[in-house]
Amino acid sequence: MARKQKKEGGRSAYDTALAYLTPKARTVREVELKLDEGCYSEGEIMQTIERLQAAGILNDEKYASDFVESRLRTKPVSRFRLSEQLRGHYVPDDVIDAALRAVPDDTEFENARAVAEKYMRQFDKMDDEEEKRRRVYARLRTRGFSHETITAVMREPEE
Repeated sequence: MARKQKKEGGRSAYDTALAYLTPKARTVREVELKLDEGCYSEGEIMQTIERLQAAGILNDEKYASDFVESRLRTKPVSRFRLSEQLRGHYVPDDVIDAALRAVPDDTEFENARAVAEKYMRQFDKMDDEEEKRRRVYARLRTRGFSHETITAVMREPEE
């Protein structure tokens, strides 16, 4: 089966990959998929990936580590949710596990507490305390926190 004519006016796979990586970091698999869309041969794609990795431009381990650090700083979520998000970016499971092992054990509880406090303040005007707690619980669940973690956080006395 003949491959379609190359996109981008005959641009090389390497140039296409660099243009794709310029706005933000990507995973190896994301770049592979992008280049495959561009109708480059498997050989061109692999050669480009190897070249980008050798130059340190494409690195799944660094991507996962930076992703975890950024998410925990900007929008705290559970390890489970981080794992799901990284899988959505095609990060291999062993790389995900390594990135999550670098997160201190108490981070999960502290993140859940910070999110709970934020939502408790947001729902502060509600008269029904039970409804407020139910909503906070639901918000924590959407961030991927386990029932056990949420229960432990909700049992803490309010300061």
